[in-house]
Amino acid sequence: MGVEHLLSHIARALKYPVLILAVIALAWVLVEIGRLLAEVFGRRRRSLRRVEETLPMIKAALTSGDTSGAIALIDRVAVTPEMASVLESIVMQIGQPDADERIAKRLADYEYRQIRALERTRILVRFGPALGLMGTLIPLSPALAGLARGDVKTLSDNLQVAFSVTVTGLMIGALAFAISLVRDRLYGQDYSDVQYISSVLAAPTAPAAPTAPSGWRAAISPGSHDQSSTEPPPVPQLASSPIPSEER
Repeated sequence: MGVEHLLSHIARALKYPVLILAVIALAWVLVEIGRLLAEVFGRRRRSLRRVEETLPMIKAALTSGDTSGAIALIDRVAVTPEMASVLESIVMQIGQPDADERIAKRLADYEYRQIRALERTRILVRFGPALGLMGTLIPLSPALAGLARGDVKTLSDNLQVAFSVTVTGLMIGALAFAISLVRDRLYGQDYSDVQYISSVLAAPTAPAAPTAPSGWRAAISPGSHDQSSTEPPPVPQLASSPIPSEER
């Protein structure tokens, strides 16, 4: 048996696994569409004004040592459970030794989790069309063999399978690409919000301005100064000595 026959048998053996994988990929992308709709619906309450109004309250709770109260306020600014989890972890690190490094590590881990979620559909962007191409080429061999024998039924059945898998693979790739684009925007905005909140909470609190003593304003008011203190000192004038006339 030559190499050509070996490869032909391998290709024919892959026919049903490819068809099964195409069906699984189609079901997978439909599940991801449902997850995307849930994620978009959960982010409908995102508001920058709410974040800016809640951050001073969280920072005041942290300043007073009320960590549990600050964590309770996190739910007002977090739009997803993942955001709430990472923000609670960041709040717990504020005031600890090496807080900046700890917060940076948690932000990096949050970004990696977002990338891993994006990879689910980014794989399907390439995997779907690849399955469609394989499902197209594999049935062509028996279809051409049937054409050579004059078996029109075998030809039509295999061509029907080939074209159906092609359409399915292209649809999987197109849907996965659209899901990846929308998720990339959503996750980018989530990371921007988390980074902004963490930077505000981790910033040191500015010290209060010192209170002026009583009578300080009256002491510096223009009317309390003596007039002579505001006038510039007189410029001393040099006495001019008479120039002796030249003797004749």
